[in-house]
Amino acid sequence: MKNIFTVEVTREVIERINNLTASSQPNWGKMSVSQMLAHCCVAYEMIYTNKHPRPKAFVRMLLKTFVKKSVVNNKPFAKNGRTAPQFIIAEERIFDAEKKRLIDFLNKTLELGETYFDGKESHSFGKLTIAEWNNSFYKHIDHHLTQFGV
Repeated sequence: MKNIFTVEVTREVIERINNLTASSQPNWGKMSVSQMLAHCCVAYEMIYTNKHPRPKAFVRMLLKTFVKKSVVNNKPFAKNGRTAPQFIIAEERIFDAEKKRLIDFLNKTLELGETYFDGKESHSFGKLTIAEWNNSFYKHIDHHLTQFGV
């Protein structure tokens, strides 16, 4: 798994984002490109904002038990997988605004660095290691950029 906490990988991901256009079409799935960018921002919103309420203890226990491993391991996501409700972007979004937000989140994450995330509490999965944070960040964005052919 590439390390999203390195300058080289973050630049590569941003370059891929910059290769998207407002008319980019997915190779699979139903999201538009602007919805996909907003969807990718949700993971960062959960870290940097209070926009998404934390799941209740019982739901967090279920997520840690049944979902965490598939999110934080280094196995790529399958196409057309199930999406958590807070990640569903139903309304259309403004492409340039969502693109800028996602790039800003990537740069903030790079600036804070991997030590900021070492043992940091995840919104849904409890404390994660640097490798688990990296895997969840990188494989999610890589999955969706691949979905849109960049």
